[in-house]
Amino acid sequence: MNEFPRPKTWSSKFSNAFAGITKGIRGQNSFYVHIPSAIAVITISVILQLDAIRLSLLLLCIGIVMTAELFNSSLESLATAITREENPSIGDALDIASGAVLASVVCAVLVGAVILLPAVLGGI
Repeated sequence: MNEFPRPKTWSSKFSNAFAGITKGIRGQNSFYVHIPSAIAVITISVILQLDAIRLSLLLLCIGIVMTAELFNSSLESLATAITREENPSIGDALDIASGAVLASVVCAVLVGAVILLPAVLGGI
């Protein structure tokens, strides 16, 4: 079996990584919700002038959700490359990956609520 060619330079590694992010975002309509939500959270955080720790926690949550969605997208692409036929094991793997995205979103929403609700309601 042939090996995939590995990038030889740092610039090609970064180029491949950015291409992967672009493909992941374009391939998943979930990002149509994630990206505007992230922009809204960052905008509200800036308006409320949250301290660095609170802002960092929110940014970390955003990063975790986006990363989980990219992993999920990569598994979906890999599953499609392996077979387009119904396969219970592949279906389970895809469901688990989707569950990971949901778990990260629920945690991010809870962290966002704990941080933003008191600030929006007037008492940081």
